Amino acid sequence: MAGKRSISTALALLAIHLGACAAFFPVFFSWPALVVAFALYYLTGGIGVCLGYHRLLTHRSMSVPRPLEYVIATAGALAMQGGPISWVATHRAHHAFSDTERDPHDSRRGFLWSHVEWLYRRNPARLTRDGERRFAPDLAADPYYRFLDTAAPALQVALGVALFFAGGWSWVIWGIFVRLIVTYHATWLVNSAAHLVGYKTYRAPGSDQSTNNWLVAIVAWGEGWHNNHHAFPFSARHGLRWFEIDLTWLTIKLLAFLGIARDVKCPSPLTLRRRLLRARGKAPA
Repeated sequence: MAGKRSISTALALLAIHLGACAAFFPVFFSWPALVVAFALYYLTGGIGVCLGYHRLLTHRSMSVPRPLEYVIATAGALAMQGGPISWVATHRAHHAFSDTERDPHDSRRGFLWSHVEWLYRRNPARLTRDGERRFAPDLAADPYYRFLDTAAPALQVALGVALFFAGGWSWVIWGIFVRLIVTYHATWLVNSAAHLVGYKTYRAPGSDQSTNNWLVAIVAWGEGWHNNHHAFPFSARHGLRWFEIDLTWLTIKLLAFLGIARDVKCPSPLTLRRRLLRARGKAPA
């Protein structure tokens, strides 16, 4: 079963990457298609995955009204990174066993492994369906999240049909295939580059190797401030210093200002100081 799952994942990723190659043909380019791709990149990757799957559903760094939570999670499902139950469970396992053999995308096994190979190569640390339910029992108990876990491919097809009728093949190529691979690699860089390259400001637990990587933070809507996040997983804000721009946090601040996001969690100044690293990686006395 696991082998079939890995093969289907590999074939799907290959097909999406090959489909994106059509963007190199000028006949499929149009400025409206590029705008659509970026808008969907923000909606599905920035709002759906970074804000929704990650900060809202995985870590419960804030709360929003349940209907809006479902809308945001649906946007996340359109990023085609798995349904909310599987995505959240995998990320919770990553935090529980970060950079150990039980981490589904253990960065100690190299850049390619933590970037993409863990998805389709033999990987004993990848969660089974039962494991996903154990790590995300809150979502597994919700009928709508169970629906999204199986409906994501159908939703993507429906989006593709809508884009075709709205703008033709250029909108499909850019709004589906190009947008998906950009979103994929932006997310995967958090698992790979942001565990290998960058600086560390805070002590993270265990053998965690997470780093703050400015390039990943730019393409992944603030998720690249990954050392900050692993030190304070509960925090809705990942960019904790004045120069660490966190676009997802700015979106959360807007939602809080409008009274939509509540119970927004951030570490206190005292908590930040207690986990601060000295220049040589030692905690302050």
